[in-house]
Amino acid sequence: MTSRESALLMAQVLDEKKTTNIDIIDIAEKSGFADFFVIGTARNLRQLGSLADELEDKMAENGVFADQVEGKSSGWVLIDFGDIVVNLFTAEEREHYQIERVWNDCIRIDFEPAPKED
Repeated sequence: MTSRESALLMAQVLDEKKTTNIDIIDIAEKSGFADFFVIGTARNLRQLGSLADELEDKMAENGVFADQVEGKSSGWVLIDFGDIVVNLFTAEEREHYQIERVWNDCIRIDFEPAPKED
C-alpha cells in the first residue's frame, strides 16, 4: 500500500467514525519528516480518544503501524505513522492552531466523505 493509499484509507476510517472537516495534505515537497498530513475534527475529547484508538486498530489490520501517539488526553492528538502524520483536534484546538495555514502552499488530496444518513 502506498503512502497516498494509506492516507486515503485513514481518512475513510475517520469519516466512518463521524470525524468532520477531514483534510489530506501532500507535504512531501516541503517536509523532510513525512509525505502526508491527515487532519480531522472530533466533536469532543471522548470522541478524540476513540478516533485515535480506532485508527490505530484499523491501520494495524492493514499492516500500517503507528510509531508514536501523543496527546490522547488533550484537544490535539498526533499519530505518527512514519510517512503520514495524523492530526486530530477538537474544533476549538483546530481553530486555535490552524496548521493547514502553515501548509497552505501544498497540494490537497481529494477526499469525499461518505453521504451522511439523517
